[in-house]
Amino acid sequence: MMERMEQAPMPEVETIILEAKSLDEARQKAANLWGINIEDIDVEVLEEDKKLFGLLGSSYRVEVRPCAPVSYIKSCYFVNEVMEQMELDLIPELTEDGIINLVGEDTGVVIGRFGETLRALEYLTNLACHEDMSTRRVRFDCGGYRKHREKTLSRLAESIAREVAHKGEAVSLEPMSSWERRIVHLALKESRDVETRSIGEEPARRVLVAPKHGARNQRGGKFDRRPRRR
Repeated sequence: MMERMEQAPMPEVETIILEAKSLDEARQKAANLWGINIEDIDVEVLEEDKKLFGLLGSSYRVEVRPCAPVSYIKSCYFVNEVMEQMELDLIPELTEDGIINLVGEDTGVVIGRFGETLRALEYLTNLACHEDMSTRRVRFDCGGYRKHREKTLSRLAESIAREVAHKGEAVSLEPMSSWERRIVHLALKESRDVETRSIGEEPARRVLVAPKHGARNQRGGKFDRRPRRR
């Protein structure tokens, strides 16, 4: 059976109500509670209580929230520290759809051969910062690599589908991440000639492309096509 296709959405941002003597104090309380920096805290005043016409100061009832899910903010902290330790000129930017995009001069270094370094960094970050990796998983991009990889995999999938349809034999692709497997599944979802399914166990899980009709050999694994990657 094909694995679940959709990437789990970003979790909802937590909000809390606090009482403080100033907005800065409210931000500091929230930052201490969540273990993040005060500049990553948003504050909305719900109620202001002025004492003796303001002469004795004021107190505030406020709603505070992190600018993004806490685990995603901590992921950016983690990545930034790794980049500094590696002395790489890259800054993590968190996009609205939960992707950490690494921006800077050393994109080629962090992508690595066939994207291996970027995938390793993504795995370590999720392991360190996300308690539930099945639902709260941050994805990575760098220098437009994801879009480039998506195009490469889509072309590969179409090429393999033609070969499978012509020979009537299943083809097993190289091990891929869940995101990469999803690209292949989607590229061939509407095919009348072939079907796809994921086989094997992580980290060697891969996509099997098999003929739908008149297959002469559906054992798979006979052919192993490796996409040309940047």
